[in-house]
Amino acid sequence: MSHERQQAAREAFEAALAAASPGVASSGPPLAGAGSSRAGSSRAASSGAASPAAAASRARRGRRQKAPGDPGQDLQQRDSEPDAHDVARQIVLRQLAMAPRSRQQLRDKLRQRNCPDDVAEAVLDRMTEVGLVDDEAYAAMLVRSQQAGRGLAARALARELRTKGIDDDTAHAALDEIDPEDERERARTLVAKKLRTMHGLEATVQTRRLAGMLARKGYPSSVAFSVIREALAEAPEHQRD
Repeated sequence: MSHERQQAAREAFEAALAAASPGVASSGPPLAGAGSSRAGSSRAASSGAASPAAAASRARRGRRQKAPGDPGQDLQQRDSEPDAHDVARQIVLRQLAMAPRSRQQLRDKLRQRNCPDDVAEAVLDRMTEVGLVDDEAYAAMLVRSQQAGRGLAARALARELRTKGIDDDTAHAALDEIDPEDERERARTLVAKKLRTMHGLEATVQTRRLAGMLARKGYPSSVAFSVIREALAEAPEHQRD
C-alpha cells in the first residue's frame, strides 16, 4: 500500500507540473522576432514625431529668407514709416512752442530737416489757416518787443524784420505803427542812461560815443544829434557858472 500511495502521489505531481508548463513558457523571455518588431515600431514612431518639427523649422527659414523685393514685405515696411506731413507738423509745433516764428523761419527749419518743399508748404499753409503762423502778428510783436527791450528805432527794426524773413509789405505795415515822438523819447532815455557812465569826459568825446550808440540802434542822425545837444546842455557838469 505504501508503494501504491507513493506511485499515486508521483503521478499527481507530474500531472500538476504538466498543467503548469504553458503559463511558465508564456512568462519567459520574449522572442527575438517580437523584440525586433517593437524596436522597428519605436524607430518609426520616433521618425514620425521628428518630421513635423523639421517641417516647421524649414518653414521658418523660408519666411526669414524672403527676397528684398518681396511686394508684401515692401508694403509692410511702407506702412511702418511715419507720414511726412505728420513729421513736418511736429517740427513746426515744437518750434512754435519755444518761441514765436515767422513763416520763413519755419520753412528754413523744415528744409534743414530735409523736409520736401511741397510738404513744408502744405503744412505751413494749414498752420496759417488756423492762425498758428501769422507773419503780420509776428512782425508787430517783434517791433514792440525790440523797441521796449533794446530801444531800436525804425531803421534797425526794418533790418530785424528782414533777417526774420518778413516780406516788405508786412514789414512796412508794422513799422508804420511807430510814433515818431515815441521814438524820440526812447532816444532821450538811451542818451540819459549812457551819459551817466561817461561823467568827466569832454563834451566832444561824449557826443561822439552817444551818436555812435544811437546810430547802431537805427536812429536818424538828425534825431540823434538833436537829443544829444539837449542832454549835454542839461548836464550839470556842462553848466556854466
